[in-house]
Amino acid sequence: MKNQTWLLAKFKSTNFFSLKPAYATSSGGKSLLIPTPFAIKMALLDVALRTLGEQQGEILFPEIRSLQIAIRPPELAMVNNTFIKILRPHHSNQLKDVNGTGLLTSMGNTIAFREYVSFTGELELAFQGMAVESLSALLCQVNYFGKRGGFVQLQDVPQETLQTPNYTLLTTPTQVSQEFPLHGLLQMLDDCGDAMTFEQANIYSGKKITLGKERVLRHVVLPYQLVQSSKGFSLYRRIEV
Repeated sequence: MKNQTWLLAKFKSTNFFSLKPAYATSSGGKSLLIPTPFAIKMALLDVALRTLGEQQGEILFPEIRSLQIAIRPPELAMVNNTFIKILRPHHSNQLKDVNGTGLLTSMGNTIAFREYVSFTGELELAFQGMAVESLSALLCQVNYFGKRGGFVQLQDVPQETLQTPNYTLLTTPTQVSQEFPLHGLLQMLDDCGDAMTFEQANIYSGKKITLGKERVLRHVVLPYQLVQSSKGFSLYRRIEV
């Protein structure tokens, strides 16, 4: 039976967080400041598949897909700007000797812009729409959000509550208005659409996910305000709603 109370889980980041918007290219794109509903739900589905098996993961997927998620982000978010060297296929799709070693390769070096976010404080998430026992068991095994390497650690056993003060709802449809901080930060966060199937969530099935249909965008104003910046970093502080 689904529980209409909220289940609160507090995480602490143990590494830099990075997650590009859904519309970003491979060579650029700024990082979002928080994990999106899509990323959070895929992290839960990943745990279900690894610990319970594919059959049980497929059974739980409709509930995971429809979860309501609210967030109270960490007190501070420091965004570090950097350029890194990456490998990318040659434009002509031909083998080239790019290093002068006589070795022909299909990949060449190029420069890409990246942002990495360092958090100070706890990342608090609230969930509604799934059996507490099932959801709590999954949350206890989540260890990353966004890109692999954005490790997080659960700080305590998830707790039930009737209200979520100072939390920002991430899964509100665009046409539904809600109060937001006047000096907040607008971000477009992707989420699972109602039409998304388990086969589309399964990366091995070959079925595509269309942005705007199975994967939808939510316009969310986060309670963050820019307090300091330079060419190398931007510092955001949480606004108490």
